Amino acid sequence: MKHTIEEFLINTFGFLPPELLVIVISAMPILELRGGIPLAHQLGFSFGEALFYGILGNLLPIIPILLLFRPVSKWMLRFSMYKRFYDWLYNRTMKKSNNVEKFGALGLILFTAVPLPTTGAYSASLAAILFFIPLKSAFLAIATGVVIAGVGIAGVMYMVF
Repeated sequence: MKHTIEEFLINTFGFLPPELLVIVISAMPILELRGGIPLAHQLGFSFGEALFYGILGNLLPIIPILLLFRPVSKWMLRFSMYKRFYDWLYNRTMKKSNNVEKFGALGLILFTAVPLPTTGAYSASLAAILFFIPLKSAFLAIATGVVIAGVGIAGVMYMVF
């Protein structure tokens, strides 16, 4: 599925400069760094460039999510379709965020740093909101996790492939 999404985005946003394409794909939910850095590698970027653009793209949506999710959700919860989505998202995030609940901001680093499906900056942002972790602590923890994940993914991509 990830490959299909990545292909669709390349076909749709192929007119963008390669750097911006990596940023856009790294900013997308589900793909995040796991899609952006391999794309940068395919496009011939250096290790540093791939890491920079991937991390930048993955961090771009975090502050807006941390600031806007709660007020927008509060307003949207009056719609039953959104309520079902919110309940699903809440339950999924709560199932995956034991470390966040136990360790707070430190748990966010671990949650974000492990580059597995359904963990990453988006899920960590939602966990931070659900556990009322302050904005500054949440952003710093998520950014640290993104950097760790980015170095890991880029390391594998550039050493193995």
